[in-house]
Amino acid sequence: MTIATDAGPETRAKRLRAATSAAHERVDHAVMAANPFADRESYARFLRFQFRLHRHVEPLYADPAMHALLPDLSVRSRLAALEQDLADLGLAPPDAAFGSRLPQAEALGWLYVVEGSNMGAAFLAKDAAKIGFSDTFGARHLAGHPEGRGLHWRRFTAALDAVELDEDSERAAEQAACAAFDHVLGLIGDELGREGAGSR
Repeated sequence: MTIATDAGPETRAKRLRAATSAAHERVDHAVMAANPFADRESYARFLRFQFRLHRHVEPLYADPAMHALLPDLSVRSRLAALEQDLADLGLAPPDAAFGSRLPQAEALGWLYVVEGSNMGAAFLAKDAAKIGFSDTFGARHLAGHPEGRGLHWRRFTAALDAVELDEDSERAAEQAACAAFDHVLGLIGDELGREGAGSR
């Protein structure tokens, strides 16, 4: 779930990265420890985890208030691709509730985490390819944007950084990003096994 930021002046994206570095490391470790690309069955569990995460955050991608701040947000959702990936494997989507719409600052924190995960997906896509999945079968949700992952991420962080927030809202965004990583860690434990999730 690697999240990358550019070198240069301090930005909100960089502050979020610093605030979540420990939580991010725990999530990366948990995913790798679960060995989700060992075989088709392990990958199916990985898809369930991903579906539950993206189902939870889908209301943020559909929120008109967030579209005004992040103009291409609606086309960034990966939920439909995950539904197709599950269908490719002959799997029904797991039961998973939509999350709630969040206040602006909290929504930005969550979206930073979910959008940032697409940068690390480049490595996951290579692992998925080794067991027969691609951006046209089974691993659509891991595919990069046609303009490139890096540019797609920089467009997102530029819009993220441009939103005006007061100091309290900045802290709320950081806390929400940490909460998002904790949520991800819980889903990893549920779907990939507690031995991979480690201590929360």
